[in-house]
Amino acid sequence: MGISNHELHKEFPQYKELIDELKKSDLKFKENFQQYSELDQEIEGLERRDAPIGDDKLHRMKQQRLQLKDDIYKTLVQKSNGQG
Repeated sequence: MGISNHELHKEFPQYKELIDELKKSDLKFKENFQQYSELDQEIEGLERRDAPIGDDKLHRMKQQRLQLKDDIYKTLVQKSNGQG
């Protein structure tokens, strides 16, 4: 299995500046960003070390990361359209 980098600046290059701005000005976005980044690093570390973790736990972690990514994306779209 390949290990991918899911860093948000790479996932959403069109929103690089907005991501940086919201990390400074929007507490909820900042919390989601930090939680996403920590979870992504944890998943990547487990995959790199081929750590003994159950498939169910890894799947749940990836689902949680995906949900955070969806929430972050929705915020980016709203803010870029001048909403919220």
